[in-house]
Amino acid sequence: MSAICVLFGVLCSGTIHGQERTVLTLEKNWKFHKGDVENATSTSFDDSKWETVTVPHDWAIKGPFDKEIDKQTVAIVQNGEEVATEKTGRTGALPYIGIGWYRNQFAIPNFDSEKKVILLFEGAMSEPEIFLNGQKIGSWNYGYSYFYFDITEHIRANQKNILAVKLTNRELSSRWYPGAGLYRNVRVITKNKESIDQWGTFITTPFITSDLAKVNIKTKVSGENLKMVTTIKDADGNTVAVDSTQAIFGDAFEQNIAVNNPRLWSPETPYLYSATSQLYVEDILKDEISTRFGIRKIKYEAEKGFSLNDSVIKFKGVCLHHDLGPIGTAVNTSALRRQLQILKDMGANAIRSAHNMPSLEQLELCDEMGFMFLAESFDEWAKPKVDNGYHRYFESDAEKDIVNLVQATRNHPSIVMWSSGNEVPDQWGSDGAKRAKWLQDIFHREDPTRPVTVGMDQVQATMASGFGAVLDIPGLNYRVNLYEDAYKAFPQGMILGSETASTVSSRGIYKFPVVEAKMKMYDDLQSSSYDLEACSWSNIPDEDFVLQDDKPWVIGEFVWTGFDYLGEPTPYDTKWPSRSSYFGINDLAGLPKDRFYLYRSRWNTKEETLHMLPHWNWEGREGEITPVFVYTNYDSAELFVNGKSMGIQRKSMNSPTARYRLMWMDVKYEPGTIKVVAFDAEGNPVAEKETHTAGTPYKLVLEADRTQLSADGKDLAFVTVSVVDKNGVPCPSATNQLKFKVKGAGSYKAAANGDATSLEMFHLPTMKLFSGKLVVLVQPDESPGNITLEVSGKGLKTAKINLTSYNKL
Repeated sequence: MSAICVLFGVLCSGTIHGQERTVLTLEKNWKFHKGDVENATSTSFDDSKWETVTVPHDWAIKGPFDKEIDKQTVAIVQNGEEVATEKTGRTGALPYIGIGWYRNQFAIPNFDSEKKVILLFEGAMSEPEIFLNGQKIGSWNYGYSYFYFDITEHIRANQKNILAVKLTNRELSSRWYPGAGLYRNVRVITKNKESIDQWGTFITTPFITSDLAKVNIKTKVSGENLKMVTTIKDADGNTVAVDSTQAIFGDAFEQNIAVNNPRLWSPETPYLYSATSQLYVEDILKDEISTRFGIRKIKYEAEKGFSLNDSVIKFKGVCLHHDLGPIGTAVNTSALRRQLQILKDMGANAIRSAHNMPSLEQLELCDEMGFMFLAESFDEWAKPKVDNGYHRYFESDAEKDIVNLVQATRNHPSIVMWSSGNEVPDQWGSDGAKRAKWLQDIFHREDPTRPVTVGMDQVQATMASGFGAVLDIPGLNYRVNLYEDAYKAFPQGMILGSETASTVSSRGIYKFPVVEAKMKMYDDLQSSSYDLEACSWSNIPDEDFVLQDDKPWVIGEFVWTGFDYLGEPTPYDTKWPSRSSYFGINDLAGLPKDRFYLYRSRWNTKEETLHMLPHWNWEGREGEITPVFVYTNYDSAELFVNGKSMGIQRKSMNSPTARYRLMWMDVKYEPGTIKVVAFDAEGNPVAEKETHTAGTPYKLVLEADRTQLSADGKDLAFVTVSVVDKNGVPCPSATNQLKFKVKGAGSYKAAANGDATSLEMFHLPTMKLFSGKLVVLVQPDESPGNITLEVSGKGLKTAKINLTSYNKL
């Protein structure tokens, strides 16, 4: 395979300067109604009795959970099922199905015939129909797509304009919880007719040395007699280059601008520049936007793999669904940032949006925080997985959906690869291979700088049909036993683990005896956190580690999944009340499972990891075998039970688990203390950890991810609530019912405990602890001030934590 080489930059939201361009984000005063309504598009319609909501909004997240919602009798082909069974929590058991209406009003002061108005939707679930002042201005089908309409002709000058949006969510339309509503931002963009087109900027850096980078900027524009002036600034706001041109090719300017001594973007140093584009007619400024971008080079080479800025690295990635646990699918920057901070600490360097187009907020955070990104488009092509899935409009819509995905996001330096599909049934036969090439060609036309992959689970079929050979990068979902065969069969000289592991576990839950198992189920509908249980098609993490470490042609992995998500509760998708996944490295509350530390011990090479499991509260198991595992970046350690040595264990090549874990399989439980002492390469003790048997739960302990918040009505603090005994020892089995009160300049938003079987609603101010912990979300008001969260529970000492919110500078 020839090397695919690109140097690249980032498109972010346009910054507004003067009156040349204004962006109105429609957040407040939306009126919402669940169910179809006659005449809801009329300007005279009375919506005063509808619910008032803020957008982004997910109408279904407040539930309640209901077994009957989207109950499906189906055989899931992707899971290897041949017999149809009843699935009750596949889409989260939340009421997303049905029609929803949204209405809002906005005005554009000083509007005249020289202006152009764009109405932009960044995500609307699903099948949105858009009406303005009683007239339908357009519709879209794909709920994950960004789209816009030119509404200039429909605008009422200097008076209220009535916007109505109808959304239709069909049953049997998703394989996970898709959410419902205007779950991403809606914006009204007003500009001059002589202006920069929507998503019209494309920044790349096709030449980089330590002394010089060439920044290529293509800018599509509308108008005549135009001049473009571009100013590039560094991260501190200092001007580093200026270029002016009147040479236009068709409807686009193209500028090549030199940046001296460039600072490169990478996960370790996510340095961002900005380019301010000013459009003039003669000497009159007509439009201006600022675009952040990064300078970086990516290359994919046969046998050698993936390199960033000429350094070979592997993707240490996770897959993420778009829901944010207890707040649903409504996009929230604070929640996204917290996820990325947790993953950064684990050592992850990459994200795959699965299986849909990512939010713009997530991409901006990845640019800032240093995550490479695999941006995915579809879960279905022409052949269906679910009755009302994307296959219904694949032929008519796929091209425009890809065009919008690429044009809206192609300048983010975080994006290093596109995915045109995931486990599509089209993997069989020549028609599927042709579709794969057709989609890939669209990506290449819109962005010739990045390769395209598909997550393939039917690997033997793709070897036979030529499907896998067509792709720039062959992506394998699981199928660790076929990596060697695929590498030999495909011509690209590399394999990507586009989806790996699907290990299942429940935080703080341990099952005996401790053995590797597939599709293991228990009466409590939980999975063991010894991290040895997987699905029929999947595997434990260690098997992927071997491939990543031993095969240079394996260019990395994206683990399924970084966080638990709503819906798809395999292996319990036939068992009620399971309603969310068990795959996450972190649970639905964002609390790390034991598996977090297994990945951290291998991925985070800069910091010490020493984690011991299980907990040591096993009343009734005295004298029974209770294995102890240690996840650490040290190669050996000694275990003690109440001061008595259980021997030294060393990592070895005897098996995948022995290679990456330290395991004492014959330990017998006795209450007290277990301690692990880790040794360096010379055999010197360098770190130790203890776990104690806890007594009766006594008091609550609160810890916030941060205590300083923005007084914007959107920020969030995530407060971890734990219970300890009188000696401060965590109580790992506590399930106390807790209550939450927020006083001052904020409010209670939601809570989550990570229990995939809990039917308690997130938005109600009460919840049970799960494995001794839960998380409370506190949201500040728009006025600054002090906020106090109080958590109480019967028989427990009440705890409080103080937060403060400030106005942004």
